[in-house]
Amino acid sequence: MSLSVGQHAPDFTLRDQNGRDVSLAELRADRAVLLVFYPFAFSGICTGELGEIRDDLGRFESEQVTTVAISCDPMFSLRAWADQEGYFFPLLSDFWPHGQVARAYGVLDDERGMARRGTFLVDPDGRVAWSLVNPTGQARDFTGYHEALAQLGAP
Repeated sequence: MSLSVGQHAPDFTLRDQNGRDVSLAELRADRAVLLVFYPFAFSGICTGELGEIRDDLGRFESEQVTTVAISCDPMFSLRAWADQEGYFFPLLSDFWPHGQVARAYGVLDDERGMARRGTFLVDPDGRVAWSLVNPTGQARDFTGYHEALAQLGAP
């Protein structure tokens, strides 16, 4: 069962595609955080979704919100994918212990060893303000995110 609106978002520290540690506590210190869990780097739907973030980065990265994408891929795969696709926002590796953060958010597919398409907007107080979990083969729609961000007082 994935986290619901109003629940406390579990803190975590994961490495990004450049080998830097990134923690949720640090990210939400001064703004909301959008967590975008996705199955695999280099896959079609995931490339499209993260391309949407890249191509409209001003709506995902501002003084009011920051965005990180999380998968169970190794850090080095994420670096190669980020370089290839021009992703300049953090791609976080939940590789080891495998899927620990995805599991904490209720979006780990244990059978396939991957994160499901879970999206969580975490407010600066650490609570889930909005969430959406899509089936594996279905791309997410960020419309609800933009509406939830507006309710938090962000443009």
